[in-house]
Amino acid sequence: MTIEHIYREEWGRVLATLIRYVGDFDLAEDAVQEAFAVAVERWPHEGMPANARAWLISTARHKAIDHLRRHHRFADKLQELERLMPGEENFTESEHSSQTIPDDRLRLIFTCCHPALAVEAQIALTLRTLCGFSTEEIARAFLVPVSTMAQRLVRAKQKIRAARIPYAIPGTEQLPDRLETVLRVVYLVFTEGYAASTGDTLVRRDLCAEAIRLIRLLCTLMPKCMEAQALLALMLLHDSRRDARVDAEGNLILLEDQERRLWNAVQIREGIALVETVLRSERPGFYAIQAAIVAVHAQAQRAEETDWSQIVQLYDLLLRLHPSPVIELNRAVAIAMTEGPDRGLCLIDELAARDELTNYHLFPAARADLLRRLGRWAEAAQAYRQALSFVVNEPERRFLERQLKEAEARLASAS
Repeated sequence: MTIEHIYREEWGRVLATLIRYVGDFDLAEDAVQEAFAVAVERWPHEGMPANARAWLISTARHKAIDHLRRHHRFADKLQELERLMPGEENFTESEHSSQTIPDDRLRLIFTCCHPALAVEAQIALTLRTLCGFSTEEIARAFLVPVSTMAQRLVRAKQKIRAARIPYAIPGTEQLPDRLETVLRVVYLVFTEGYAASTGDTLVRRDLCAEAIRLIRLLCTLMPKCMEAQALLALMLLHDSRRDARVDAEGNLILLEDQERRLWNAVQIREGIALVETVLRSERPGFYAIQAAIVAVHAQAQRAEETDWSQIVQLYDLLLRLHPSPVIELNRAVAIAMTEGPDRGLCLIDELAARDELTNYHLFPAARADLLRRLGRWAEAAQAYRQALSFVVNEPERRFLERQLKEAEARLASAS
């Protein structure tokens, strides 16, 4: 196991634990970064400790204490910190199991999702500090420029300091008010794991597993929350296709070309059972309808057996509930499968006229695919080039390059 792997796996947990004690995002983040810097320096020579997380928490704790001492401030906080922080050997997941939320990271996600902050600021701050997302990854999740997201993060931290918003774990009665935002955070963690926005791999299994772990905890914490159950179903059904989404070389395989025998039948059964349960509830929500769409795909034994008409109906319902250009794009693709690529392309071009998905690489990629199906190779090649100018994930880049090469070859042979 490499230090890079430890960083990706443990950053959020280590930071969540430290924030719980120091009550200061910036101080905790600085201390954890210093702890990892020490690890990079020492571990290659001294060897990785048996409990890397505990070592990092202990080192970060000492860094935080040193910082407080150097600046001669927070005397009471320093005394409290030294009293509360346990020894390295005592850092365990069950340490505070008696609290309302029995998990450090989930507790701090609820804490970050403070209603005094704008919802997007809550989500961005949580993804940055507790989930270890880069500003670039968060910006891509929100489809905004990196500079815009960086400013939002700075303003969120400034408001926390200026308004003296407490770093307090919310009481049981406050949890429902924060639940919607918490669900969005967990879903975005899964989304980044399922289709990584950057890097050399399409899937980040660590993030997928962590998001599923967190949503299972939420389902246990709030067993009557149907949207938490629906989000679990959505994640399980998506994750069930993980092993079929790339080939042995890590190249992307489209849904229609995947070997469905590789799909995880256990996850599919659990996911579909959850979907059936939440759809019987009084008012199925955003995640329930998305899960129902993925369930339709999961139930098709072959790609050509997919009930695209039902998927279009579900997208219609989803759009009424949650208007979004991304959902419109997905609906257009589904309509192309039922009414033909011409109709789908018409809808995509109408969406393009509104200029809402300018930097979203899947928009020109979807348009390119429909043009390819229509044999309009020159236009398809141009759309693939446009998609390539936005994509930063290597497997997706390789896929688009292959599609562009085919379009250019077809164009050359026709001339």
